[in-house]
Amino acid sequence: MAKKNRLTQAAVRIGSVVGKADRTAHKVVKAGTVAKKELAAISKQVEALKKQLQKTTKKLQRALR
Repeated sequence: MAKKNRLTQAAVRIGSVVGKADRTAHKVVKAGTVAKKELAAISKQVEALKKQLQKTTKKLQRALR
């Protein structure tokens, strides 16, 4: 009976480690997804600012002529 009990304990430990690793992996994936969305939003803002700067530059050049 002692061996069976040890095997059971080992299986429980292995299951716990696998569960923790799986949970950590899910957290990493979720954080990666959030970061990707934030990066996309920042990229859109940068593009909008570039367009605004181009328009302002054109207007300034026309005003200086």
